[in-house]
Amino acid sequence: MSVTTAPATAPKSSAAGGGRRKLSFPMILVVLACALIAVSAVRAITGADDVTSSGQVGGALEMAVPIGLAGLAGLWSERAGVVNIGLEGMMILGTFFGAWAGWQHGPWIGLLAGVVGGMLGGLVHAIATVTFGVDHIVSGVAITLLAQGATEYLAKMWFNTGHAARIGGSPKQSPNIASVGSITVPGLSPWLATVEKHHWFLVSDLAGVLGGLVTNLSLFTVLAAVLFAATYFVLWRTPFGLRLRSCGEAPVAAESLGVNVYRYKYIGVIMSGGLAGFGGAFLAMVPAHAYQEGQTGGRGYIGLAAMIFGNWRPGGLAMGAGLFGYTDSLQLRNGGPAAHALLLLLFILLVALAVRKFYRKSYKQGVAGVISAALLLVWFLMTSTIPDEFVSITPYVATLLVLSLSAQRLRMPKADGKPYRKGQGK
Repeated sequence: MSVTTAPATAPKSSAAGGGRRKLSFPMILVVLACALIAVSAVRAITGADDVTSSGQVGGALEMAVPIGLAGLAGLWSERAGVVNIGLEGMMILGTFFGAWAGWQHGPWIGLLAGVVGGMLGGLVHAIATVTFGVDHIVSGVAITLLAQGATEYLAKMWFNTGHAARIGGSPKQSPNIASVGSITVPGLSPWLATVEKHHWFLVSDLAGVLGGLVTNLSLFTVLAAVLFAATYFVLWRTPFGLRLRSCGEAPVAAESLGVNVYRYKYIGVIMSGGLAGFGGAFLAMVPAHAYQEGQTGGRGYIGLAAMIFGNWRPGGLAMGAGLFGYTDSLQLRNGGPAAHALLLLLFILLVALAVRKFYRKSYKQGVAGVISAALLLVWFLMTSTIPDEFVSITPYVATLLVLSLSAQRLRMPKADGKPYRKGQGK
């Protein structure tokens, strides 16, 4: 009787989700419903209608996409066992090469060029870390610094001379790029906008949220959503994904089962670079329609934070990216009143987390949550607005807050960042 060897898989502890229990779909719906009720209450109390407006939600989605793509890039790399701090640099390459090709040949060619630029950065990172064993952090930081310097130099050469300079190019900005096009659901969007204008509790808020998701939706946003679903299917529902994840969990065991660990690590890191390049190209061609120096604004690092918040899984990553995109949208929409209302929303969130910590008998963390919530409530009651300077840093404050609150019960892939050499288990 012949015996068929099963494909290499990650250890059972990984499949179980590590230290964090997976949420069922009904539970996710309950969480989302509670979040919508909380936001509706904040909107009704403060009168900040922009908190749940379709414009705010649409802007949040637009800002969440590059963050989510950066987090998805980090997920591919780290599930293969390679830490990718160089996501910021790969996004920078995506913004530059995407804009350079986009203003000459259109947004779709620009997207392809941005993805290729990011993949080249991923290839360099893979060669350094997988083949030569360079420290993953050192390699990632070096790639980011090189990308910054190279794109600044090339921008002065390519965007500040000749035809590019005559049509709006400069040392720090490319000429404008044509729009990629968008989707609006006919009939549904106007009806939702009408319901939203009534400002009914919960009903109008739900209409505003749904309206932001079905109105002027960029084609690149749709493609990004498809990539999220495809990543989940490929990494968690195919033999290829099992083998790739095994390289981040137990590469020696994977090698013993016939997995070419080097090959899968290269695939993971190059895919990571391509997704980061897509995120950079999205920034250049959807919100701005041009390359601008410093355009990524640390979103590669925020994407890593979203990935950690999501416990190295696409669903949680999408939720984290949505949160960061929402706060990012506040500053772009000059959301002083909305940012002030956000203090009350954070108060509710901290109280809920404190109750959860007390329920789990984590009394020190529960007390810390209560104290933080009390300080936010005092701040909210004693002020009527928030300085613009604080509004501009809300994405980064949200990053730190979410990471500090979600740092418990997280589990990264066991071999993530650890050096590997073929045959080291013999």
